[in-house]
Amino acid sequence: MRWTLDCTTAQDELEQLHLSLNRDPERPVDLLVSQLLLNRGIKSWEEAKTFFRPELEHLHDPFLMKGMHIAVERIIRAIEKEERILIYGDYDVDGTTAVSLVYEFLSQYSSQLMYYIPDRYTEGYGISLQGIEFAKDHEISLIIALDCGIKDYQAIALANSYSIDTVVCDHHQPSKQLPEAFSILNPKQEDCNYPYKELCGCGVGFKLIQALSLKWGLSIEELCPYLDFVALAIGADMVPLDGENRILAYWGMLQIQKGERIAFRTLLGGQKELDELSLTDLNFSLAPKINAAGRMKHAEQAVSLMLVNNEEQAVDLADQIKKYNLERRALDQSITQQALKQISESAAEESATTVVYNPNWHKGVVGIVASKLIAEFYRPTIVLTKASEGEIAGSARSVKGYDLYAAIDACSSSLIQFGGHQYAAGLRLKEENLTKFKDAFETHVAQTIATEQQEAELIYEAELAISEIAPKLLRILNRYRPYGPKNPQPLFISTGIKVQGPIRCIGKDQTHLKFNVAHCEAIGFSMADKKELLNGAVDLAYHIEENNFRNQRKLQLRLVDIKPSMR
Repeated sequence: MRWTLDCTTAQDELEQLHLSLNRDPERPVDLLVSQLLLNRGIKSWEEAKTFFRPELEHLHDPFLMKGMHIAVERIIRAIEKEERILIYGDYDVDGTTAVSLVYEFLSQYSSQLMYYIPDRYTEGYGISLQGIEFAKDHEISLIIALDCGIKDYQAIALANSYSIDTVVCDHHQPSKQLPEAFSILNPKQEDCNYPYKELCGCGVGFKLIQALSLKWGLSIEELCPYLDFVALAIGADMVPLDGENRILAYWGMLQIQKGERIAFRTLLGGQKELDELSLTDLNFSLAPKINAAGRMKHAEQAVSLMLVNNEEQAVDLADQIKKYNLERRALDQSITQQALKQISESAAEESATTVVYNPNWHKGVVGIVASKLIAEFYRPTIVLTKASEGEIAGSARSVKGYDLYAAIDACSSSLIQFGGHQYAAGLRLKEENLTKFKDAFETHVAQTIATEQQEAELIYEAELAISEIAPKLLRILNRYRPYGPKNPQPLFISTGIKVQGPIRCIGKDQTHLKFNVAHCEAIGFSMADKKELLNGAVDLAYHIEENNFRNQRKLQLRLVDIKPSMR
């Protein structure tokens, strides 16, 4: 990886911000605090206060979102007339949490609710025709679609023909043509004046219940129990952790740390103490398990678990979902190895893109495999498998700064369907068009990707002496949580380090590296191959964390990269 100092801020801006933060001479603010804030676009004392103290009162008025008024009126009318309402959502974490959130909230006001998650394999992404037929058969008159719907023209037209109204709550990039839904809630609509554009699907669902709560005279504090859903979705969907998302994630994490939701508490059994969990922990522990239900079986099981109020039922459902997750891990490891072999045998190592296809690959894990292939080759990647007779489908992932959605759009004449955003997308095409699409995608990316986008870049925020790493610094850094896009976990480097103590390879397969650097413990996951570098002076790139093992707390450097020192 190329190591680059984050130096996007001007010196005069840094001095101005640092001066404004040092109002109290008895409580001086370190220059590093100012630098980290400026790197995140925080340029004033007022903005810093909002960043460090996210308040629910800073959330935007939900009625600023286009379509919100008529959506709320339609839902209230449906409840008052005891109409049957179907809560419909995507099968990933964002979609299933959104369905759980809206269903749980509305169940206080209506007994005429059902929920529906499409089958990943027989129905695919979005509002399916099968889902509309289900709604008709169950006498549904209103569908609330969450994390999907913005491009489901045919399904919504079918719903209209059955006199079923649809409220679409989506966050994916709309096309110029919109479906003829009763109401569309999507801050990315061209003529939507909602101030914050980067909500996830569950976030849009939360704005809907916030609007309803305002109509019903509820306080924002009464919605806090639902924010655990939103926090999990924000982390899993990798939306920016700035603005309104930071407020929602901050308060949502507080809710998760209380341990009040049986489903999350059960799925996290055996993890670190709940009050120590971070959003990053959820991305690596909770989110994959919830996703596994939809990947391996059916995502309705994840919703059932998230809505359950019985400990015994929760344990049974959680055990099944944990089993699915183990099966998913074995599958994605196997398919990744097959994909790497396919790339090697096709001599595609020097291409601008990776596009691999095998009709036997499990559709539920192709997105994970695409991410792993990017880690190997670092280029826009698409992994495809058979979808139905004569058709193939799959997932696409991008590299930093490259607009994958635009690239796929440029080649869309070969596709049946596609959707997504800059860094992730899904697509479907006829098998006979694979070579045509693959060639067009390779040509377009090769012509449009910048040189610097073809190499992984490690952006660090400061160089520290090991002696500067202390508990006080960690307490300061923890105030920047929760971390995510637009607010990454601060990354530092130290140079010319000589390791004096024992160097160990640890883990089941001895793939992790562990050693001490002065008063800090350092651990490098999957870095055992770099052990020999530590015989000489090295430069370390790392995050500063705390390791709590058997109630013994130690400062820990979680290594991101190691390379021979040039000093």
